[in-house]
Order: sequence, then C-alpha cells, then structure tokens
Amino acid sequence: MGAMMKEALLHMLTEQEGEFVSGQEISNRLDCSRTAIWKHISELRKSGYTIEAVQKRGYRLITSPDAVTAEEVSLYTGNGTFGKKITYRESVNSTQEIAHALARDGEVEGSIVLADEQTGGRGRLGRAWQSPKGTGVWMSLILKPNIPLQKAPQLTLLIAVAVSKAIEKVSGIEAAIKWPNDILISGKKSAGILTELQAEADSIHSVIVGIGINVNQERNHFSDEIAEIATSLAIEGGQTYKRAEVVGVLLQEIETLYQQYLENGFGMIKLLWESRAFSLGKRITARSITGAITGYAKGITEEGVLLLEDDHGVVHSIYSADIEFPST
Repeated sequence: MGAMMKEALLHMLTEQEGEFVSGQEISNRLDCSRTAIWKHISELRKSGYTIEAVQKRGYRLITSPDAVTAEEVSLYTGNGTFGKKITYRESVNSTQEIAHALARDGEVEGSIVLADEQTGGRGRLGRAWQSPKGTGVWMSLILKPNIPLQKAPQLTLLIAVAVSKAIEKVSGIEAAIKWPNDILISGKKSAGILTELQAEADSIHSVIVGIGINVNQERNHFSDEIAEIATSLAIEGGQTYKRAEVVGVLLQEIETLYQQYLENGFGMIKLLWESRAFSLGKRITARSITGAITGYAKGITEEGVLLLEDDHGVVHSIYSADIEFPST
C-alpha cells in the first residue's frame, strides 16, 4: 500500500507542473494523514526527487531523477494495461531471469521487469550485452499470446517495430530495423531484442521479451570494439532523454501493435516492419553455422523468415543468421 501511496503522491505533484499542492488537498485525495504525507515526501527525496515544502502553501516538485523505478515509469504508461505491474531492481544479473521466474509463477500479461543495471545481460546466441548503470533501458516484458508456436517469431518483428516507433516518438531520431532483432541509428546498433518462450508441446505458456535500449550513454561508455558498431540516443540526438519516458512510450506502442496483431493478424505488422527495414533491397551476407550466402534482401515471410536472392536468382529462406553488409 505504501508504494501505491507514494506513486499516487508523485502523480499529484507531477500533474501540477511545478505549482504547489496543499497538504490538505493531498490528505483529502489520498485519504491519509499529514504525517504519512511527510513520510512519503522524505522517501521520494531519498530516491532523488527535489521537493520544496513551504508552510501554508504545501509541496511542489522541482526536479525528478532519471530513474526507471515503478513510480517514475508509471507517470508515462498512459491508460493501457502494459506496465501496470512493474518489478524494479537496482542491479540484476539479467531481467530475463526474473521475468521467467515471475511468468512461471503466473504473473499477469503486460508485467515488466526493469533494472538500472544488468551485470549479465545477454543478447542473441548467448552474446554479452553491455548494460551499464543509469544509462539505458534494460527490461523484460511478459506476454501470453494465444497463437500457434510457429508464429512466435512474428512477435520479435512486432517488438522491433514498436521499439523503432518509440525511439522516433521520444527523440525524433529515425530508427531502422536490422533483421531479426537489432534497431539501428545511422547504421549503428542502438537497441536489441531477445525473445524467449515458455512452452509445452504445441502451446505457448508465456513469451518473455527482453529489450535493451542505449539511451544516455556517451561514447566513452562503450569499449573501443563496441564503439565501432554501437550508438545511443544521446550520442545521436546531442541531448539526454528521460529513460522512464522511453519505457512508457515503448509500452504504449507495444500494446497498441500487439492488440492489432491479435485481432487482425500479422499483415499490418509485416508492412510496418518492411517499411522500416534497414536491409531491404540491400546487398547482404547472411552468415550462419552452415556457411554464408550473399545476395539481395527481398523481404520477410509471414513467419518472419528473411528471403535472400543470391546472384544466381535462387531465393533462400534464412531462419537464423548474422547479417553483414559487404563493402563491395
């Protein structure tokens, strides 16, 4: 109850946009004592909020921290159901691990796990994903779609569209999608998606979607090796962004697309994906454990499989591969 009260108090202060809210009004609206209000104000201050208290005038919010706590994210989630249940940890090995455990215990669809830092973040094929403290959005979302198992890859493409749309909405920066799960800005990786299933036989129990977005990293946050291929919103936009807003806008975009997908199928998502695809029509090399194929990216199938036409006119279905862009 205390966390909900603190969240409601923060909403009241934020709504006033720097104006004072009287203690009496807070007390009436939240149905709590002046002592309880003061306790929650103290807790918010400890969490990094600057709140002015003036006798006979009340309280006003001066500044908010760039946090991805439940209180801060809830200011931006809108009227949807995604993000209504938020599990926040300051530092974790991986948000995916926590989300998997929650899903196994029956956590509701749309619940998310957020961390300020991941020490063991991972990307596709078990690769490490750098998730330094206070810089990005490191989150996992629990979905419970009533779809056949073979359609699960479509969700990765849906999430990619939502991430690119959210980046553009928050920052105005154009973001493109590199098949199957990278978001690129100016040709460099700014976000990644990891989709994992909890399934039995032919039915999906839960889909755990891991999303990492580089938001406020500066160039010196990246190792020399990573700096060649990675970027952030701050680097590209020349300013910092509120990570909680990125999360809130992203959840709204995902929920809208997800509902459209469940009601109308993959057709519209496929069109949106192809309109944002970085590789479409380009000459690419698809490199997998079975070898490499070079040709032109033609599009994706309904199952999210990449179609690549080689120099002999043969169209290959690429189910899993690393995509490279040959220099010649």
